[in-house]
Amino acid sequence: MIRKLLLSGAIVIGAAGCATTPPPTLQPGDVPAGFEQKAPANAPLWPARDWWTKFGDPQLAALMDQAQANNLDIVQAAARLRQADARARQAGAALLPTLGAGANVNTLFGQANGVSQHETDYSAGLQASYELDFWGKNRDALDAAQAAVRASRADRATVALTATAAVANTYFQLLSLRERTGVARANLKSSEAILNVVQRRVTAGFSANADLLAQRAAMAAQRALLPALEQQELEARNALAILLGRPPEGFSVTGDGLGALLPPAVAPGLPSALLTRRPDIITAEANLVGAHADLAAARTAFFPTISLTANGGIAYPALAAAIDTLPGIGLAAGAGAALAQIIFDGGRTQGKIDETKAREEELLAAYRAAVIASFSDVENALGSFAHLGDQEAALRDQVEQAQKVLGAAQRKYTAGSADFLVVTDAQRALYAARDQLSDIRRARLAASVALFKALGGGFASDAAERQPNGP
Repeated sequence: MIRKLLLSGAIVIGAAGCATTPPPTLQPGDVPAGFEQKAPANAPLWPARDWWTKFGDPQLAALMDQAQANNLDIVQAAARLRQADARARQAGAALLPTLGAGANVNTLFGQANGVSQHETDYSAGLQASYELDFWGKNRDALDAAQAAVRASRADRATVALTATAAVANTYFQLLSLRERTGVARANLKSSEAILNVVQRRVTAGFSANADLLAQRAAMAAQRALLPALEQQELEARNALAILLGRPPEGFSVTGDGLGALLPPAVAPGLPSALLTRRPDIITAEANLVGAHADLAAARTAFFPTISLTANGGIAYPALAAAIDTLPGIGLAAGAGAALAQIIFDGGRTQGKIDETKAREEELLAAYRAAVIASFSDVENALGSFAHLGDQEAALRDQVEQAQKVLGAAQRKYTAGSADFLVVTDAQRALYAARDQLSDIRRARLAASVALFKALGGGFASDAAERQPNGP
């Protein structure tokens, strides 16, 4: 009987295996042949895992070390990964037999026709059970759990990339605010020098008192900018401390500006190579694979469950039966097989299959969305980096010209050949250009970070690690 059951199970397994199809993938046209935004000629130049060291700032590297060790979002993601790994071990245990030990004592009393008897039976031994995974249900559950581990591992990489990018951007913002504060103070100092010139001219009767009042009003407006910049710097420093997983009290960062920080060289290769270098894409793909395994496991609910059991040990009596009993203490063993088949469940099994199939379709759309969005991220980062570079070059020229205009306006005003309004306008233009240049430098560094992040930040799946120098 068991032999016939095993044979029929093998036939059903073969039929089920033929019916199983791999999870659907991308549609034609989802992956472009190349990026539209112009990339450097030395592409592909993918980010390194420690991409932040390429900025050449030791303080930034030290902050990144602290963030990777203490950032609370990363800590949570690591804990979720350990949970997924534990669930995978639990799922894998179903493929192995279970073994346990047990003991039993049973005392029986009876009385008939004035005669009473009692007997104490006992046994001790091992019990083993094993569910035959004919239809692959347990294997599918393990595949789904392993896919969840892969998704959690990639999700941790995504969280780490997001956290490190936030640290870099917040650090650059903090230094930029200090630089802008320095520009505001320098502008105020320059205004004080102009005020002295105006004061002398008004005292000598060469200028109207209105010029003096206008310059004092301009200086008051400049002083009003400083508290706002200082508050922004305070908030940026506190935000950076939180990213490092520590309270802001006692936290400090050295540096008065962006200094000589320059964006490192990085360039994408083929768009298809990005699919193995973005952790969020790997997460979406793993979730899709897991959903397909869940669907395969749900379909096996239509098949019967076959379990084997065995036990062995010592017992008294050695064999207890309704007719023949083997008295005395001795070895005892037993074996059995069980088959269970659901005949009618009101559509519950089919409903579960329909649910998991819809879940697979949802995750397929999520996977395609992640892939398409990744290309948009790279295009936007490449365009932003290039356009901000052009804007920075134009602003540098604007600052240089504005300095010349202010100097000429001051000389003309001192000589009495220009109105004071020309001086104040030139001064405002120079300050605005300097302030904007500092912010554009920060934005260009942030665009570089965005490009590192869009290209995966040095993450690589197994396929990418086998080809580290190319797509």
